[in-house]
Amino acid sequence: MKKTKDFTNCYAVIFVSERTDFDEEGYQKMAVEIENLVHKQNGFLGLDFGKDEKRITISYWETLEDIKNWKNNPRHQKAIADGKAKWYKNYSLRICKIEKSYDWELL
Repeated sequence: MKKTKDFTNCYAVIFVSERTDFDEEGYQKMAVEIENLVHKQNGFLGLDFGKDEKRITISYWETLEDIKNWKNNPRHQKAIADGKAKWYKNYSLRICKIEKSYDWELL
């Protein structure tokens, strides 16, 4: 059985977005850079993605302070500004405390 991280008592940042058609190449470049950078942040635990008409990214963090530090990261701030100016029609962000976490996998 695959061992997974128990996210109980951690935090989830849920980012739901709808993209514009503008500058796909620039968006993809930024997305790769930000994904590589977030993995190096203190307190970062993992990511989940989903994509359809709306895109969903869920990041997992040890503390609210870790989330705040990531939000204030200068490169992340630049990506946020570029996203508002070019890449997103809209987005929403939710920060949640995870009360219970478990996984299941078909063997």
